[in-house]
Amino acid sequence: MSATPMPTRRTGSPLAALTTQRLVPLIFFVLLFALATRPPTDTDTWWHLRTGEVTLQNGAPPLTDTFSHTRFGQAWDYTGWFAQIVMALSYRLLGDAGLALLTAALAVLGMWLVWQVCEGDVYTRAFAVLIGATAAAIFWSARPQMFSFVFSALLLYLLHRFKRGQKDQLWLIVPLIIVWVNTHPGYFIAFILLGGFIVGEALGKLFGALETPSLTWRQIGKLILISVIGYAVLAINPSGTATWSYAFRTFGIGALQNFIQEWASPDFHRRETWAFLALFFATFAAVGFSKRRHDFTDLCLFCGTAFMAFYAGRNISLFALVATPILTRHVNAFRELRGWRLPKARPPKGAALVLNWLLLVLIVSGAALKIFAELTPSAIQRVQAERLPLGVVAYLNTARPQGVLFNTYNWGGYLLFAAPNFPVFVDGRTDLYDDALLSEWLRAYSGVAWREVFARWSIGLVVLERDTTLAAILRNEPEWRETYRDQTGAVFEKQ
Repeated sequence: MSATPMPTRRTGSPLAALTTQRLVPLIFFVLLFALATRPPTDTDTWWHLRTGEVTLQNGAPPLTDTFSHTRFGQAWDYTGWFAQIVMALSYRLLGDAGLALLTAALAVLGMWLVWQVCEGDVYTRAFAVLIGATAAAIFWSARPQMFSFVFSALLLYLLHRFKRGQKDQLWLIVPLIIVWVNTHPGYFIAFILLGGFIVGEALGKLFGALETPSLTWRQIGKLILISVIGYAVLAINPSGTATWSYAFRTFGIGALQNFIQEWASPDFHRRETWAFLALFFATFAAVGFSKRRHDFTDLCLFCGTAFMAFYAGRNISLFALVATPILTRHVNAFRELRGWRLPKARPPKGAALVLNWLLLVLIVSGAALKIFAELTPSAIQRVQAERLPLGVVAYLNTARPQGVLFNTYNWGGYLLFAAPNFPVFVDGRTDLYDDALLSEWLRAYSGVAWREVFARWSIGLVVLERDTTLAAILRNEPEWRETYRDQTGAVFEKQ
């Protein structure tokens, strides 16, 4: 007797798999990518880019400064060489558009990881992640900090799976930290998140306020051990053990809070900060209405990152990563408490399936057109002309004026990239310049002690925004002559 053949299982066409539950996140992240794609205008982008080029040329990251005349030859312990190489390669491949697309990709990857740890249906997740992404987007720019954004989201993802998903992949944290410390100085965020997680779980056990599931003492001990190992492996980078204290030295620079906007508390008169407030208060409201038992780990992470965000606006993106999943947990609990459930979605057929695909194609096409329009050379130059000293750089490279340079902090990073023959006085590398020099620069820039500072450093060339106090002073000084001015900046040369 011949064997009876088993019936073959028919699988539906992949085209028929586009259900509403799959369509919503696809559309959401396509639109998010389009919104996150913007021409690079952050002046700090450019010193990272030049450093990446130097690293590629020399085969090793620079350990001393060669870009300024105020700190030339001094040790420079910046650890973000890997991100700088990626940025440089992106720029070599597609120019400014490459930097823009890299930034958008990292932003979307970070928010996709957040989506994975959110709770509820796709509409609840999309609502919360939209608020979180809008809050975080204020500091999305072509800088290595975008890698820290992704790594922070990945660490929270691993911790979430360990606590709620019952999947232990904590071994990935140590290699993650090794990559992180060689990518961006924000690696210390890893220990803030790990510390908040450990303290929250320990407090929950001590006070009996545990959410199910919770960690055992043995699991908490494992997290502590991994944190200690992770701190030890920070030394695996070109700067060695200097990374153990790097974050503390950077946080101690008072000029960061006194002058640099992203290190100051958020200005809530600016509308772009309102999404942060919306996320903050929406989470508070959801926790209050949901009746879900409070989780000490969520409390520690939420309060800790909220404090950091109120202290320095650059931390809003970290708060968004932490708060967004918490918001969905309590919104979902509130919906379940009220019995608000969406009917089970049926696989689309016929006209409904065609409509889903048509909608997706239209959204993708529209997003692609928007991205293309944003990243044409003329569009990029138009946007950069509003933020960067394009005319000033063209004048410097053409006229080649003589003299030691004093420049505005805001343009230092772009000047050392676009006008490399003019060593800068200061730029965005605050870890290199420290409080003493930054304070000295600020006194001169504000017009208070410019004569003393200029005499000390033998300044003979000044590049500033055209309407600053110091620019107005120099226009009235007979020994200084304004040799160039446009709508953005001005150049002064000593007679």
